[in-house]
Amino acid sequence: MNAFKAFKTSVPITWSPNLYITLVRGIPGTRRLHRRTLEALRLRKCNRTVMRWNTPTVRGMVQQVKRLVVVETEEMYKARKDKEAKHRALRPPLVVDHHPASPASDSPQ
Repeated sequence: MNAFKAFKTSVPITWSPNLYITLVRGIPGTRRLHRRTLEALRLRKCNRTVMRWNTPTVRGMVQQVKRLVVVETEEMYKARKDKEAKHRALRPPLVVDHHPASPASDSPQ
């Protein structure tokens, strides 16, 4: 969750018609009312993100489960996804060769 907070401080917050809500804490052990709220928001698994309209109803639901979720505006969400894509692009591809190297002298004649 600290990475989300660090990211939120680096992007200026502006009003957005859409909210991107990410579940960052587990559901087991929470109150039944919070579980029902997360179900209404369509958040069933950790690290899943849903897009909802920025309405008073949705903001009230998010306020109820604010310790379990992270809310981002559209600009913040796109910036985070771009940053993740750039990070993935820098990695070299992983090549696994399961065939043993055959010596050139053992070739069939």
